[in-house]
Amino acid sequence: MREKISACILTFNEERKIARCLESLTWCDEIVVLDSFSTDRTMEICRQFTTNVHQCEWRGYVGQRNTVREFAQHPWVLFMDSDEEVSPALRDEILKEFETGTGKYIGYEFPRQVYYLGRWIRHGEWYPDVKLRLFKKDYGRTEGQEPHDKVIVRGPVKRLRHPIYHYTYDDLADHINTLNRFSSITAQQRFVQGGKFFWLDMLTHPIFRFFKGYILRRGFMDGRHGLAIALMASYGAFLKYAKQWELILKHRVQYKELPDRDNMEQGFQ
Repeated sequence: MREKISACILTFNEERKIARCLESLTWCDEIVVLDSFSTDRTMEICRQFTTNVHQCEWRGYVGQRNTVREFAQHPWVLFMDSDEEVSPALRDEILKEFETGTGKYIGYEFPRQVYYLGRWIRHGEWYPDVKLRLFKKDYGRTEGQEPHDKVIVRGPVKRLRHPIYHYTYDDLADHINTLNRFSSITAQQRFVQGGKFFWLDMLTHPIFRFFKGYILRRGFMDGRHGLAIALMASYGAFLKYAKQWELILKHRVQYKELPDRDNMEQGFQ
């Protein structure tokens, strides 16, 4: 008898994408949804697939992952984002693995493939983008720095061949908005933690990010799509350091010692 799997999904205002995600998970033994008080039809759609739907205020990506994990009833957990889909080939690969027995493995990782501006991306920093998403509940948890969460497990992990599909951005505007949001989170963390700011980082990191994605990781093989992705990644790197610099400037202005008002008035007499 194969071990049972709980699929766990985080949602917030994803009425256009969530059905595709949930439909790709109907083979799992349980679907668990944790919603951050959506104001659209997300909850209504989720309840068409499962009664195991919960809501809580947003606690960050790490906090939400660990919270939804606690609602899972089965020994294995499969994390999915609401804009992702388990490919039929990966579904069959997972089921075959579990039917023959997982043996020593307590986690499985697999590639993630992005659909971007009308085509599948097969190179650059976006592919294979391997993610550890399937693991034994009692042997793993989510860690990492916002907004980049990752599953950490205590034991051996096996890599599967087939991907999950990721429908990341609706258009360029959506891509830019996400870069803006994520760079703000990262800059705030660096500022709060006292991370040092160097002007050279704001210059060199965007250049290296472009070179890494477009040249080293062969993003150029995805044509103009690959060029756009590499340029966007470079822009995101610039935003992260520019916003950290901005926070430092605001902090200096806020706590700068103001001149004594009485002395100023005497100076005008």
